[in-house]
Amino acid sequence: MNIFQKYDVIVVGGGHAGSEAAAASANLGAKTLLITMNLQNIAQMSCNPAMGGIAKGQIVREIDALGGYSGIITDKTAIQFKMLNKSKGPAMWSPRAQSDRMRFAEAWRWQLESLPNLDMYQDAVNGLVFDQNKIIGVKTALGITIYSKSVIITAGTFLNGLIHIGEKTFGGGRAGESSSIGITEDLVKMGFESGRMKTGTPPRVDARSLDFSKMIEQPGDVNPQKFSYLESIKPLTTQRSCYMTYTNLDVHDILREGFDRSPMFNGRIQSIGPRYCPSIEDKIDRFASKERHQMFIEPEGWKTNEIYVNGFSTSLPEDIQVKSLKQVVGFENVKFLRFGYAIEYDYFPPTQLKYTLETKLIENLYFAGQINGTTGYEEAGAQGLMAGINAARKTQEKEAFILNRDEAYIGVLIDDLITKGTEEPYRMFTSRAEFRTLLRQDNADIRLTEKSNKIGLASDLRLKRVEEKIEKTALFEKFLRVTSIKPDEINPILEAKNSALVDQSMKMFKLASRPQLDFNDVKTFKKVKVFLEENGVDDEIIEQTEVQVKYSGYIKKEISNAKKLSRLENVKIPLNFNFNEVKSISTEAKQKLTKIQPATIAQASRISGVSPSDISVLLISLGV
Repeated sequence: MNIFQKYDVIVVGGGHAGSEAAAASANLGAKTLLITMNLQNIAQMSCNPAMGGIAKGQIVREIDALGGYSGIITDKTAIQFKMLNKSKGPAMWSPRAQSDRMRFAEAWRWQLESLPNLDMYQDAVNGLVFDQNKIIGVKTALGITIYSKSVIITAGTFLNGLIHIGEKTFGGGRAGESSSIGITEDLVKMGFESGRMKTGTPPRVDARSLDFSKMIEQPGDVNPQKFSYLESIKPLTTQRSCYMTYTNLDVHDILREGFDRSPMFNGRIQSIGPRYCPSIEDKIDRFASKERHQMFIEPEGWKTNEIYVNGFSTSLPEDIQVKSLKQVVGFENVKFLRFGYAIEYDYFPPTQLKYTLETKLIENLYFAGQINGTTGYEEAGAQGLMAGINAARKTQEKEAFILNRDEAYIGVLIDDLITKGTEEPYRMFTSRAEFRTLLRQDNADIRLTEKSNKIGLASDLRLKRVEEKIEKTALFEKFLRVTSIKPDEINPILEAKNSALVDQSMKMFKLASRPQLDFNDVKTFKKVKVFLEENGVDDEIIEQTEVQVKYSGYIKKEISNAKKLSRLENVKIPLNFNFNEVKSISTEAKQKLTKIQPATIAQASRISGVSPSDISVLLISLGV
């Protein structure tokens, strides 16, 4: 007897990637099953209780614009909101929110349970079912085989996971949860290349044992924004502060005492960890001349006493963790709720994937999240969303949904992974995007909502709101271009801002372009006040207009550069093209091109080891 129906899409794993994948697939009408080891831990924040940050906040906004839920859930459960990098240009502005960790997982559970096409099932998947080069289902720990048209694996750190605390090592995918055995082995048998990575997490401590008066308070923004573009989601009205303190030389000396017992230093862990989120022992070793390192003290929710000690990720023995933290200012009487640890896990180099995140070796099998070598909730959620969309669309015999590098950070993320691969946990940064002036957090809805609406994910209501935003922004910009202001109105402000005075009436657009002026100044003029009131222009549209006015030159230049790149994106390379038959390209280029099998000339040009002259030869061989 077959207990389960045959599904269109099975999602293995209920983390951030799995949750977004299951939601997207179900919302597109595919019969979807989410299988996870523990339904109580849906979308668990395994590491820090926060979403967003540099470049990551842009990804959350993109997920929201595409009809995903990470932004909505974050807004519903946030305890603090900050817009980072406001002192820099708008391409660098990055939203970040602290979340209530328990409420975050709860809200995701409720959201998933509300979706009509989604079933959920608690069990461990320990095997995959293939029919030659196609996947047709999964096997569970209970011995049940469940069949489907496609499978998305979002296993996080659970594949053969090993947890390290000092000299102690035990199997686990996360503290208190067992690892996943069997999936890696089945994939390797089918010809996949696998590797090992590691990541770590800091201790959690009791807030009642800390002296916050000795620390530096880190409040949220005075006027907090939100992630989701939905009007029904409201910004925070009250917030909870974080705090900052520092390590010191005494702390460093104690930490060094335990280096010979650290699995990272004694050779027990040989896999590579995230370069941009090093452990505290790695910081002490690599930056030996620094006398102190920042620590951010982050509450895990509105009511809980649990504190996340950001900046103190470690796998050192418990006694060293306690002894060293007690030397940190404000931590003299610290009580531990759980110790920090490192975890090793299997991943699969992402050069084995197509742009859709479907594997090249096995049809209808998709990978998303840390299995692809990434780190971070945001990167995982983005991949899950794209895998869910593409798995559902393939079962419905619809064309693939792909984002280019000039359209979204999600496009940059996926292109980097499948074109360049990664040998260390990949983390998104604004510097990875060559068109970051176009890929701002404020315009993700303008860039992506229409695309998502066309495939049936973003709602008509979302699209209508975006169209109104575009229309009103254009109207406000036009108003500034045609409306003049007299010297006696503007000069007092210019003088106060140390900007050159004017001796005749001048168009507002030209004045508003000056870097010394912001739109809070512009809003004070009577003509502008009347215009804003009569046309229902809100703060979001004002911010959008200000960016368009002040950075119009940069934006036009990047649009021009993006169009040049798109010409190469449109030059397709035939499937299974034999690069070895192309004369005059280097041996390294042939090897890299054969392994990665780029879909376009633009993708080929981004592969390490492929030179401009190799691309020229390729273009000629393709008759371009």
